[in-house]
Order: sequence, then structure tokens, then C-alpha cells
Amino acid sequence: MSALHSESIVRYFRALQDDICRALEAADAGGRFREDLWERPGGGGGRTRVLEGRRIGKGGVNFSAVEGAMPEPAARALEVSPGPFLATGVSIVLHPVNPRVPIIHMNVRYFEMDNGLWWFGGGIDLTPHYVDVAQASWFHRQLKAVCDRHHPNFYPRFKDWADEYFFLKHRQETRGVGGIFFDRLREPDREGAFAFARDVGESFVPLYTHLLRENQDLPYGERHEQWQRLRRGRYVEFNLVWDKGTRFGLDTGGRTESILMSLPPLAAWQYDYQPEADSEEARTLAWLRKGVDWAGLDTP
Repeated sequence: MSALHSESIVRYFRALQDDICRALEAADAGGRFREDLWERPGGGGGRTRVLEGRRIGKGGVNFSAVEGAMPEPAARALEVSPGPFLATGVSIVLHPVNPRVPIIHMNVRYFEMDNGLWWFGGGIDLTPHYVDVAQASWFHRQLKAVCDRHHPNFYPRFKDWADEYFFLKHRQETRGVGGIFFDRLREPDREGAFAFARDVGESFVPLYTHLLRENQDLPYGERHEQWQRLRRGRYVEFNLVWDKGTRFGLDTGGRTESILMSLPPLAAWQYDYQPEADSEEARTLAWLRKGVDWAGLDTP
């Protein structure tokens, strides 16, 4: 492995976690992150930080840098030969208190092996409990601007990838309004791919704090909270059934509490729930599909 590359990338991700946590504490206006330091048997470890605050009901910002021998299940999942590896990155999931504020997920990560194989991955996606079309369009336009600074085909390529990845096949609906998702990125070269991963990571705070400010004081009632719990249930289903990051963490002997920090504080399932026709809830479900040109929508 290239110590020069990997050490600078690890340092960057550790500092990114610090910067994001400071910004989220300020935005929450009351909450403070709890930090747990952990070590992975076999090599490496991380810092798990969880906030249970005034505006963010449960938010996790994880940093990890794990290394050592690649476990066989993880090697099979990644379709690589077993051998020494390093995996590092930052992963975030925020579950807000107010149902009008969307759930957000972001991660940026780097992987390398001693045989010279390396790549970057990551992305950002938005899961509103209630889809606000103008805000979803704004979110995608911001991501498109980030992507366009690096390559004109990044946004359409990674937007479609997110539509496919964040899809609950057993429900035939997307997890939310999508975003971007990329993996095994090696272009244009290591420095260029790292620059793109940095740009994605640093876009997180302005994106989410804007959405938080726009929605955190909107009124809501018991009906909205019930719907929020049901949508959180869908989030749980995706993370436990389909998410490859969850499986990779468990297969490599990661810390279970840190891997599952993405789960909400409270979720619900109601048998065969069907929202009333033309309700806010029904209109939200109608938007949970692949292929919506969010960045190109003509919104007020």
C-alpha cells in the first residue's frame, strides 16, 4: 500500500468528521455529540459520534480506518482476492425530529489493497418524509454543480446509480428522492478521484443546514409523526436488507453499534397501510420512483 496516499486520506477524513460535527452541533442549537472510540480486532478502528438533540432526533457521524487481512466473506462480496487491505471514510445519517425535515445520508470512502488496487466511493441521498418538489429539485441541482466541476457525465451517471442502488425491490419504491452514488471510482487518477470525494464530503454541511433551516419550524401533528415512523421503517428495511455497506462492516469485524448507528430512534410498521387518495402521504409515494429528472424540473 502507498503510505503517502493512505495516510493523507485518513487524516483528511478524520478532519472532515470534526468539521461536520461542529457544524451540526451549531445547527442543532442544543445537542452535543457523544463520542465512542473503538478498535477493530485485526487492525484499525474509528470514532463513532452520535447526537440526540433538539432538532436532530438521532444523528450519527462515523469515521473509521480499518486495515489488516481481508476476511473471506468481505473478499467474496467485493470480488477481490483476500489480502491486506485498508478501508477508511466518513459516514453520516441524520434522522430529524420534525417530520417536515428530510432524512439525509452521506458517505465518502477509500479502499486499497497491498496489490495496488484502490478506489473511492460515496454519495449523498435525501429521504424526505414528505416530498417537497422544489426542495428536491434544489438538492439535485446542488449535487449536479458539484459533479459538473469534475466531469460532465458524473451527475447523470451517479444520479442513475443512486436511483438503482437506493431502491427497495421488495416494495418497488425508491428510498427517497435519490441523489448521487458512486463506487470503485479511479478516474481521472487518484488525486482527481480524491478531489471529487472531498468536494462531495464538503458539500454536505451547506446542503443539509439549508434544508434544516427551511423546515425545522414548520408545524406538524400526530398524523405527520405516524407517517414519519412508517417512512423510517422503510429506511430500516433498506439498511438491513439491501445496503452493501452494512454487510461489509459486519463481514470485516467492524463495531456493530457503529455500523447500525444509521437506524432511527423510533420506527413503525402498519400492516398493509394505504394512505388516503390525494393526501400528502399519497403524493409523496407517487414521487418514490426511479428516473425522475429532479435537477431539470421546472419548479417555482
